[in-house]
Amino acid sequence: MTQGLLSSMVADTAPADLRGTAFGFFNLLSGVALLFASALAGWLWDHYGPAYTFYGSAALCGLALLSLVIRPKSSLPSRG
Repeated sequence: MTQGLLSSMVADTAPADLRGTAFGFFNLLSGVALLFASALAGWLWDHYGPAYTFYGSAALCGLALLSLVIRPKSSLPSRG
């Protein structure tokens, strides 16, 4: 759902001569993050069962939501 948005952000922010490098770096980091997340989910599933995999996912989503709520107002992008 967010892949197109993130790719658009990479294309908009990268200089034209480094756009391919930016996409490569973006995909590298995305792949590493997915590998880490999958390994963590598999570890939770094997050691604690399927319910704890979903509890862990819910906890991480809650932390992400909390970080969005308490972030400083100066970090908001300007509109204009």
